[in-house]
Amino acid sequence: MAAVTEAPPLAPAPEKKPPRKRSRWTPYWLLLPGILWLIVFFALPMIYQGSTSIQTGSLEDGYKVTWHFSTYWDAVSEYWPQFVRSGLYAAAATILCLLLGYPLAYLIAFRAGRWRNLIMILVIAPFFTSFLIRTLAWKTILADSGPVVGALNTLHVLDVTNWLGWTSGDRVLATPLAVVCGLTYNFLPFMVLPLYTSLERIDGRLHEAAGDLYAKPFTTFRKVTFPLSMPGVVSGTLLTFIPAAGDYVNAELLGSTDTRMIGNVIQTQFLRILDYPTAAALSFVLMAAILAMVTIYIRKSGTEDLV
Repeated sequence: MAAVTEAPPLAPAPEKKPPRKRSRWTPYWLLLPGILWLIVFFALPMIYQGSTSIQTGSLEDGYKVTWHFSTYWDAVSEYWPQFVRSGLYAAAATILCLLLGYPLAYLIAFRAGRWRNLIMILVIAPFFTSFLIRTLAWKTILADSGPVVGALNTLHVLDVTNWLGWTSGDRVLATPLAVVCGLTYNFLPFMVLPLYTSLERIDGRLHEAAGDLYAKPFTTFRKVTFPLSMPGVVSGTLLTFIPAAGDYVNAELLGSTDTRMIGNVIQTQFLRILDYPTAAALSFVLMAAILAMVTIYIRKSGTEDLV
């Protein structure tokens, strides 16, 4: 029989160092830069504007805090048409962005294939130029002698918009339609991107399962696709409506005195009339109104899973 050789003794296992305990203050130190940023660039300006809204005086004599809360009532009672107009224009632009953006986001998510990246670049291409230049371009597009107005006249579309009060005569510029078109174009990417992100997360097997259950394409969209894309719908509508309601560039460049939004009033009060208390009060009223509408909208939408 062969001699049995003894196996060499096993080397002792190296001693493991105990894991280093992380300080419980580490998350707070990581959050500190963001908190400081919010305090310096958000909280402090809000406090300053709040104190300005209850001041009285003039630019020459100076302003003093006199707790003059009637400035809020005076501002709302005088400029309530601009508040209503801003809400209507922003709502119209948001609905148009949703109607245009949802099919585009659906195409990118499910049908674009190898063209997906190219279409995404085209969607965000307007961000490569300034907001002002993009809006000024619409003055050329909607010019009275331009092809767009000529085509609308040929198709008798302006007859319908004149009846609705969106346009005036054969003109599109300096009308509510021009302002809404500018808002829709400038904020359309804010609708498409959240919708695309939400649609892309949908598992394709759910569509296959719906087909196996003999669901028609429209039924599949109504029962599966659209409910699962609601976080993107909510996010996109909020990202469109909120900046559109406070916008003043489109109304200034594409509209007239009859299409002034509340953003134009605030700008005029701050930079031309130099009535800082009224301007600050209008800003706070606009912020409170948008916050109330957003809160109600999120609760009614039935989803808090925002993308």
